[in-house]
Amino acid sequence: TVAAIEGGVPLLVEAREAIAAFQTMIRKKSITDLDPWLEKARTGLVASFANGVVKDRAAVSVAITSPWSNGQTEGQITKLKLVKRQMYGRGKIDLLQARVIGTE
Repeated sequence: TVAAIEGGVPLLVEAREAIAAFQTMIRKKSITDLDPWLEKARTGLVASFANGVVKDRAAVSVAITSPWSNGQTEGQITKLKLVKRQMYGRGKIDLLQARVIGTE
C-alpha cells in the first residue's frame, strides 16, 4: 500500500525522506547537518516545519546538541492522560490515583 501511494505521489517520498533525515540528525546529535537539511526541506511538503525550525533556530540547535531530554517526562504525561481518558466519567481522583500508581 505504501509503495502504491508513494508511486502515485512522489512528493510524499521526499517528505518522508526529509523527516527521516531530521530524526537521524536529532538522534546522532549532528548540528552540521542542519543547514543542508533546511535548504532541502524548505522546497518540499515539510516547508512550513522547516520555516518553523528557522524561526526558532537557537532552540533547535540547543535541542540537537544538548545531552538532556524531556522524553521521560512527556512519556509519563502521555500515560497519565491515557488513563484519565479511559476513565472519563467512571471515578474520582482516588480511582485515578490507584490506576496510575498501580501501572508503574
